[in-house]
Amino acid sequence: MSMYRDRVHRGSARATVLRTVGTRERRSHLTAPRVPTVGIDIGGTKVMAGVVDPDGTILEQIRTETPDKSKSPKVVEDTITELVLDLSDRHDVHAVGIGAAGWVDADRSKVLFAPHLNWRNEPLRDRLAGRLAVPVMVDNDANTAAWAEWRFGAGRGEDHLVMITLGTGIGGAILEDGAVKRGKYGVAGEFGHMQVVPGGHRCPCGNRGCWEQYSSGNALVREARELAAADSPVAYNIIERVGGQIGDITGPLITELAREGDAMCVELLQEIGQWLGVGIANLAAALDPSCFVIGGGVSAADDLLIGPARDAFRRQLTGRGYRPEATIAKAQLGPEAGMVGAADLARLVARRFRRANRRRVERYERYERTGRR
Repeated sequence: MSMYRDRVHRGSARATVLRTVGTRERRSHLTAPRVPTVGIDIGGTKVMAGVVDPDGTILEQIRTETPDKSKSPKVVEDTITELVLDLSDRHDVHAVGIGAAGWVDADRSKVLFAPHLNWRNEPLRDRLAGRLAVPVMVDNDANTAAWAEWRFGAGRGEDHLVMITLGTGIGGAILEDGAVKRGKYGVAGEFGHMQVVPGGHRCPCGNRGCWEQYSSGNALVREARELAAADSPVAYNIIERVGGQIGDITGPLITELAREGDAMCVELLQEIGQWLGVGIANLAAALDPSCFVIGGGVSAADDLLIGPARDAFRRQLTGRGYRPEATIAKAQLGPEAGMVGAADLARLVARRFRRANRRRVERYERYERTGRR
């Protein structure tokens, strides 16, 4: 049995230390301890865990499916604990960072709401810190991915960065001068629910015309399936590819066919990219960043998507021709970005814990010396 397992019962003391953690990371990564940490990326279908070194290198990575019984928060917490304990048998883990697909409060202790899991005001940080022998940090998965791209990927050297994550929906994050901007209540960056078409497509959030209904993996698949269901001549190729099973049409398949030159799939990606550019232009007007980083599964389409996005951005940008334009870059770290960012942010918590732990040891040593006199 590892020393890590032996110390699990003392996790409550570390949870107390975590309550003192502030909300600013400004340049503090420069002085964070160079120790390995674990990053966890939790989604609706998978839980991915990895040990990451201070340079962003993944030393080991494991993953499992999100438990079918995920309606019980404890089942997911059990899965996370098992993954961390497994990794800790082979690595000296100093902290755990979690990127969750949901709203996380400003203190980074509770998951306020997760669309794919039954987490409602779930005190995830303290529950896990009570079971693990290292400090735990919880954040939104788009925030952790943006942090990773700023530290190790496409956003290196940028002081004002906005990340857009295109998956089934749209997530996002804002970094300014080396700090994640989470907003007053911790839920900034929900760009996917900006309204771009009044009275447009219904969104699962309850509103109509949200940006993610026009530029996301779901939007891409919806449009392709509608054309296939209508037996459109332009959809014959994709219908044949799935053997007439329209429900088997997926985003990766559309991207694959577009790369092969399928006209319909190319056009659909162009439309998604154009809507992406419109939304980015709106964000540029509001936030004026130096760089937009585009990540998420849909970004795998590369210039089939990002090229049209750049064109639409330049057409829609307010004050175009008379102002500096932000660059638009594809994310570099792929699907591991959220995991890597969570681990790196956890390293900042590890530093604060180590300082607090050192003070406790010093107090104990003074007490021992005094008691012996």
